[in-house]
Amino acid sequence: MKTNEPNKKTEQLDVHSTSNENEKLTTNQGLKINNNQDSLKAGERGPSLLEDFILREKITHFDHERIPERVVHARGSGAHGVFKLNKSLAGYTKARFLTELGKETPVFVRFSTVAGSKGSTDLARDVRGFAVKFYTDEGNYDLVANNMPVFFIQDAIKFPDLIHAVKPEPDNEIPQAASAHDTFWDFISLMPESTHMIMWLMSDRAIPRSLRMMEGFGVHSFKFINEEGKVHFVKFHFKPKLGIHSVAWNEAQIISGVDSDFHKRDLWEAIENGDYPEWDFGVQLIPEEDEHKFDFDLLDPTKIVPEEEVPVEIVGTLTLNRNPDNFFAETEQVAFHPGHIIPGIDFTNDPLLQGRLFSYTDTQLSRLGSPNFHEIPINRSINTVHNNQRDGHMRQQIVKGKTSYEPNSIGGGCPFQAMMADGGFASQQERVSGEKVRERSKSFVDHYSQAKLFYNSQSTPEKLHLQNALIFELSKVTRPEIRERMVGQLAYVDTFLAWRVAEKVGVEVKKLDWPNQSLPADSNMVELQSEEREPKTKISDALSMRHTVKDTIKTRKIGFILANGADGGALNDLKTKLEAEGAKVELIAPSLAQVRTNDGAELTPKHSLSNTASVCFDALYICSGADSVKELMIAENKNLVLHFINEAYKHCKAIYFGADTQALYHHSNVSAKQHDDPGIITWEDGKQTDKFINAIAKHRVWDLEMERNA
Repeated sequence: MKTNEPNKKTEQLDVHSTSNENEKLTTNQGLKINNNQDSLKAGERGPSLLEDFILREKITHFDHERIPERVVHARGSGAHGVFKLNKSLAGYTKARFLTELGKETPVFVRFSTVAGSKGSTDLARDVRGFAVKFYTDEGNYDLVANNMPVFFIQDAIKFPDLIHAVKPEPDNEIPQAASAHDTFWDFISLMPESTHMIMWLMSDRAIPRSLRMMEGFGVHSFKFINEEGKVHFVKFHFKPKLGIHSVAWNEAQIISGVDSDFHKRDLWEAIENGDYPEWDFGVQLIPEEDEHKFDFDLLDPTKIVPEEEVPVEIVGTLTLNRNPDNFFAETEQVAFHPGHIIPGIDFTNDPLLQGRLFSYTDTQLSRLGSPNFHEIPINRSINTVHNNQRDGHMRQQIVKGKTSYEPNSIGGGCPFQAMMADGGFASQQERVSGEKVRERSKSFVDHYSQAKLFYNSQSTPEKLHLQNALIFELSKVTRPEIRERMVGQLAYVDTFLAWRVAEKVGVEVKKLDWPNQSLPADSNMVELQSEEREPKTKISDALSMRHTVKDTIKTRKIGFILANGADGGALNDLKTKLEAEGAKVELIAPSLAQVRTNDGAELTPKHSLSNTASVCFDALYICSGADSVKELMIAENKNLVLHFINEAYKHCKAIYFGADTQALYHHSNVSAKQHDDPGIITWEDGKQTDKFINAIAKHRVWDLEMERNA
């Protein structure tokens, strides 16, 4: 029995929803159309007439139906859901959706990649956006998060430079949705503050298995304010119930060719199947008086607060339970803004956050073309809006009365200001003083200790993947001086990391001495400390995916490879057990024609060997049955099947060889290297089903990756 069934959206969010089922075709003015096949002409072969208002309306709307895509986060997927509070935070904030135990708040969540265009692949190595719009009864609250807890830069003034550097190079518009090029690494190699973020971006976190299997972080430190005015700094976390899992970089490249909508399709199908994605929502809370007790600055967006120093307190559950009815109207037009807050939540002086508070409004004005973007149904507050703002492009709200100003007496003084006791918002009162300067705080100057912390916390396979990612990226950089400068940055993180990357990209390891670089004389970088610094926390288990959830196969996609004569009993038995654990089984055959099993049943495969690939599945079962194996071993099928098996093996996935599959097993790459590989189950093993389920739950056998690919 599913909990958190799709909530009915409030009337204000659904007011413009409609269905065309059993309806007559009309113009946008509601006029019924008699003929939608032919334009109005002067004679059947004559010229079209300007008076054809139906043609003009239809063509005009088509000509204008595209809006500018987002400059960043252009490619996105969205879903409706609900946030349920399981533990009250009344001692820390007065935000009602976080204080009223059991309260359910409707949400809309948009996931996205940062660098690519709308038409780019889901599987690019990139940061993922994780933006949540809470439709609270105090107004909309937007938590505009990412799947990485830090960012590339410390000050918003550098954001245009960062994005210009990572976007396709302006002379040739190459490459799309990729950071592996000269301009990005030129910028990064000159920005030591980016080093920590580069560790995350080059890690497996940058290529998630699913949007449902990645974390979300608020990045910035925000403030909670309770009813008594007490202030706490807060960091926001979303932790997926299914655990944090990734795909291999080589696998991601193949998926991009096989199904560039892999993540979008995965999210959509999970929700349609009733496998609602869930995240634990947690907070790290720091009393205002403890702001300066850390060996980093809480206002620095390139730093995390290690969970060993401040544990994450889980307080609620985010569940996505309904797909959008219309991608453009909802996912494309949804407008997030970190400045959309409610009483009990406030901003800090983080200079990146401060810049975002301006940027997001400006962006919506450009994309959606009007200051009335808040009236688009997906952006509407569930509260009725009452203010004196009027008119503007595409105004929808019709406000009665004479007065559009305040104070007024003609309108009875309405609408009135709200007292704080009535939920009126008031910013935190804090003393602000200082000279006007263009400077970076000296407390922001340590750029390497947390990069070192992240790298040291990774497992051996994760470190190898990170090294290989840097090698791949920097090998695409054509200018040796950029490669050398970047390796010089890495030397402050880990000597072996720098040495291995340098060896593969053809440069020497030379630690950068920033004051001697050819940088502008007034650059903050000339003041950087270059000495290595040990982080207070040496290792953080929360930073490695080796500690993530590995006890469930829910929603995992298992491919069953079969042909005519497959053992129907064995197939159905395994399928039943896997589906009982929440997995999804899909049949793969030589063609899409029906397959007859040895007990006479006829099965319809979902895939053929030639229209899909192993990268689209989490594990494989090679079905039992001598006749089935015989058909799979004929010339036109053999290479395809073996490629399936060998590729899944290369990517460290679980593979189960059923009875009678010895021929396929011995012709594959598996038999010569298996040894005590927990990801490979054969007809000779006992408790095969239990072993297969356990292997799938572990996600991958990354520890044997080197041996498997030798």
